[in-house]
Amino acid sequence: MLRLRGSAFLRNLLVVMSGSAVAQATGFLLAPVISRLFSPADFGIFGTFGAVTGVITAFVTLDYSQAIMLPKRREDAGQVFILSCLVTLCVSCLCLVACLVVPDLFMELLQTLNGWVLGLLVLAVLAGGLNASFQAWCVRVKAFKQTSVSQVVRGLSSNGLQVAFGSLKAGAPGLIVSSVLAEILASLNLFRVVQAELRGFVAAAHWEQLKSLAREYWDFPAYSATQNVLNALSNGLPVLLLTHYYGIAVAGTYAFGMRLLSAPMSLVMGALRQVLFQKAGESQHEEQPLAPLFVRTTLGLFVLGLPPAIVLGIWAPGLFTWLFGSQWQGAGEFARYLIAWILFVFCNVPAILFARLIRIQRTVFFYNVLVLLVRVLALVAGGRYLGALECILLFSAVGAGLNLGLILLVGRAVLRREGQVTLAKLRPGTLGRLA
Repeated sequence: MLRLRGSAFLRNLLVVMSGSAVAQATGFLLAPVISRLFSPADFGIFGTFGAVTGVITAFVTLDYSQAIMLPKRREDAGQVFILSCLVTLCVSCLCLVACLVVPDLFMELLQTLNGWVLGLLVLAVLAGGLNASFQAWCVRVKAFKQTSVSQVVRGLSSNGLQVAFGSLKAGAPGLIVSSVLAEILASLNLFRVVQAELRGFVAAAHWEQLKSLAREYWDFPAYSATQNVLNALSNGLPVLLLTHYYGIAVAGTYAFGMRLLSAPMSLVMGALRQVLFQKAGESQHEEQPLAPLFVRTTLGLFVLGLPPAIVLGIWAPGLFTWLFGSQWQGAGEFARYLIAWILFVFCNVPAILFARLIRIQRTVFFYNVLVLLVRVLALVAGGRYLGALECILLFSAVGAGLNLGLILLVGRAVLRREGQVTLAKLRPGTLGRLA
């Protein structure tokens, strides 16, 4: 206990988690109200918006935001930050052009006839990319209090606005506007940390250095960003395919169930992703072993997630009906079957982060291609031959197995790397003794 009390890693984790806890607690307290102000169809449209936005946001920085942690020199990290922001602006402009050229395609995907929603889509993409860049810099400089406050700002504004728009009977557009405004407010809060050094970064920036850094970290856009897109497709396709096979109300039921399941999971995952990435990056810079940290965090997450998974697996339908109303009993049934997949998603955070640190994005990329194909096949087969509940069960079982496979794959790579580093360190000493 004394070691834990003195652990900077644990202190930083608790700081970030405190902000997430306030945000998630607000969401849980207001969820019974929000669930009665919006229908499953409203959440279906909101889910499709989140799915499309999630796919574009997954590559909006080309994942150069994650590379901000890697340079040893602060000046180089600042230039990677500038690169990440520039890429975000370019991708957002391309998204705007695409919405202007083929608006019907996007409106069909978003299940809406309101053209102004496309403007919100572009704004959400821009805010998401800048937020990722700002947050990565805050993690780099250990400004964890600011990232914690940002979570509180996002949670309070999003849920508060949803209650306000729901009271006005705004429907799905109210959910969408609330989400976009909350992301903008959270990004503005993080910008205050970057603002002090931004002028110096911009003054020092020049194209040759930016191009050099872009080439040095080419594996992030090549593999890590595409991996994010594959993950976003895997997460967004259920809403789109459930809409296709079973209708927008069933998709909304699934989206609401995932919203409730993801809330407590993101409480830990969001905080751990920031603090663990900083800690692991620091350990790598100091040439410390990574394997013990990987094993401890992965097993710790499994132990932490197992009890609530068992509870939800048994009582989810009754809990959802009691808390959110009878119209959401189906969401509880979905949650009962989705919890197995969610548990292993919860445990694979270290695997995703360590894969970037040890630069095996190429291997993980091809694994995620396989994951996407298998999950699409599961959804299509379920949609054609099974009912909605059985389709969700098949999808969850496949997802749980594939996420376990990813954890084992990255764990094996981390252990192999540790062995190679140890051998490289031993060889000069051994040769010296022999001489």
